[in-house]
Amino acid sequence: MTEIAAPDVSETPPLRAAELAAFLAARMCHDFISPASAIVSGLDLLEDPTAQDMRDDAMGLIATSARKLADLLAFTRVAFGASASAETFDVRELEKLAQGVFGHMRAELDWQVVTPAVNKPVARTLLNLAQMAGAALPTGGTAQVRAVEEGATVVIAVEATGPRARLRPEVLAGLRGEGPGEGLHGHWVQARYLHFFVTDAGGRVFADLTEEKVTLAATIPA
Repeated sequence: MTEIAAPDVSETPPLRAAELAAFLAARMCHDFISPASAIVSGLDLLEDPTAQDMRDDAMGLIATSARKLADLLAFTRVAFGASASAETFDVRELEKLAQGVFGHMRAELDWQVVTPAVNKPVARTLLNLAQMAGAALPTGGTAQVRAVEEGATVVIAVEATGPRARLRPEVLAGLRGEGPGEGLHGHWVQARYLHFFVTDAGGRVFADLTEEKVTLAATIPA
């Protein structure tokens, strides 16, 4: 397992909070626009008098897309947002949020977290690493999420196993605290945000890439 080292601050321009917020907002809009647009398309079909034979299809599209949008919103509220004033989270609720997102992915989620409750940085790390592991399995596979307390530290390990498992270069750059280079900002910003709040909490991030497996890990004060 290789630790994601901090960037050389002499070579990496500092990222302003406003820039990070803008990239995160763009990422969330990108995630939400697809199901929102599908709902509108379904409503248009319902209102089209020449497409009444597609009414059942339209209702199915609306229902599926509304569920996806609701799942993404609930997940994002904790993974990227402040989640009201909560400072501790029941891992069963975190699993429900993660399973909701994986319900719209090709990969499956194997949640093996034994710690009953975790603090906010750990909760955010679990959700973000889980979603990143699912994204690393574009053709399907299993993302196993584990977390245990070892003294005053929570150790998190997420393994994404499946054919064509991969981690984009911009994701690795974000985990290092670097810029995206020529990669896609939408994939980079989640990793960069993860690096930001893990290191801010006094933790570290690790990654390991092998054939058909991506392993992501973090250690965070409990």
